Amino acid sequence: MPALRSPTATATPVTAQVAGTASFSKFMHVLQLVADAQEPVNVAALMRASGYPRPTVHRIVAALIAERLLVENERSGMLALGPRLIQLASRSWGRSELRLAAVDELKRLRDLTGETVHLAVPNGSSMVYIEKLESPSAVRMTSRIGTSVSLHATAVGKAYLAALDEAALAPLLQGLPLPRYTANTATDLDALRAQVALTRTRGWSVDNEENEAGIFCFGAVIRGGTGAPVAAISVSTLVFRQKDDPEQAYVAPLLEACRAISERIAQTPALSAADIL
Repeated sequence: MPALRSPTATATPVTAQVAGTASFSKFMHVLQLVADAQEPVNVAALMRASGYPRPTVHRIVAALIAERLLVENERSGMLALGPRLIQLASRSWGRSELRLAAVDELKRLRDLTGETVHLAVPNGSSMVYIEKLESPSAVRMTSRIGTSVSLHATAVGKAYLAALDEAALAPLLQGLPLPRYTANTATDLDALRAQVALTRTRGWSVDNEENEAGIFCFGAVIRGGTGAPVAAISVSTLVFRQKDDPEQAYVAPLLEACRAISERIAQTPALSAADIL
């Protein structure tokens, strides 16, 4: 069974004072562990990944099963996401104003580049894919909608970081986990800051086999009505088939897609004035 990546918990001073927040956070932590697992997991695996004692994990799992947020295989004891959670996620995804505003440009970008395109939004100290359009190539990416990815090792993450002003960037970088995924992953804060600075200068980011070996990605941000970054798009290609002129083949259409989506958001009051996620 593969090891589980424990998601980074984030809390504001206000939510930390609300009664029951700690208990609710534990429920969400366990649910996230199941969601992020590559295959069904059992209570023992959740205990190891969460650090919670067995009675706590059993209590949480039982409650989540009762609410149909998790399902348990009666023979193996393995756990997976339940139908109620999938239903809620499906409704949220289908009604996402940002996704609806971006989908036409994402399709155009996929068709122009011939590569896989991801749309991601910030979520604390990570990014979450809310849309993925597969490359027509026979070789596909393993990522999926709902996957949480790091800020420091992905094109979408670094594009988002670079678009923040220093007042927003500094506290986000403070204590940001920098795990190593490949030999190319930047695990030093100074190295990450240098990549962020370069991204700001040229207007787009790269993931040079930093999150997954053999995968090269280009990223850029979508801005909301105020000009602040609200999401990021990446174009992902396999290293062995990357085109000779990547800036023309991938970056130029990527930047045009981000510009068009940002412009649509700015010109649409319902998008620019509301929570578009």
